[in-house]
Amino acid sequence: MGLPFSLAVRCGAEQAAQVDRAWAECVASLRWSDRVFSTYRSDSFISRLARGEVGVADGPAEVAEVFALGEEASAATEGAFTLYPGGRLDPSGVVKGWAAERAAVALLGLGELDWCLNAGGDVLCSSPSGAGWRIGIEDPHDRRRLVAGWQVHGGALATSGTAHRGAHVVDGRSGRSAETWASVSVLAGSLTRADIDATAALALGDSAPVWLTRRLDAGLIDGFVLVDPRGTVLDSANR
Repeated sequence: MGLPFSLAVRCGAEQAAQVDRAWAECVASLRWSDRVFSTYRSDSFISRLARGEVGVADGPAEVAEVFALGEEASAATEGAFTLYPGGRLDPSGVVKGWAAERAAVALLGLGELDWCLNAGGDVLCSSPSGAGWRIGIEDPHDRRRLVAGWQVHGGALATSGTAHRGAHVVDGRSGRSAETWASVSVLAGSLTRADIDATAALALGDSAPVWLTRRLDAGLIDGFVLVDPRGTVLDSANR
């Protein structure tokens, strides 16, 4: 997927072997997702699908699942979110959070241990101890500082923006790069939901604050933070 994954676990030395086994299962799941969905690999199923060599029905059931999530997001944004940026198939806007959440099933066996899975800056946390995890949101204009943060006990935080990869998200309605916001962060119970909604809001541009507020009021997400190119921060806590 072209990004680093890491895992933090609060545990003692006597639990290290258990953690290592869970991490190995997690990595195996991520590697499977990479083999199926990577746009960087010419032999992945998704690359073969883009070339017209296979159809969705020819792949694992998870391919249809990812497409259904993309279609749902496209409908919710009236086409701003798309699996076909610039006319090219790229399901990355769904797959990163989805693949990380799928892999995290292996971590459920850690029982009462606190853990935090970091998928290239998008995080999924569990804290049975109640201590929680303090997750900061990086300033897209200055990586040395944070613009906001949340104490996450069980849930996910995802950010989409231009700081690390440039204007890589496309508004499917216009075909133009989404540059209204420098970054959009979404807090939700699901990393799949948080990641999709952060990308969707970035693509929506000017209408993102209203769209996200409606999602918040409907209970679909738990919070959001937007940062514009001038560095102005719009936080759902102060809407």
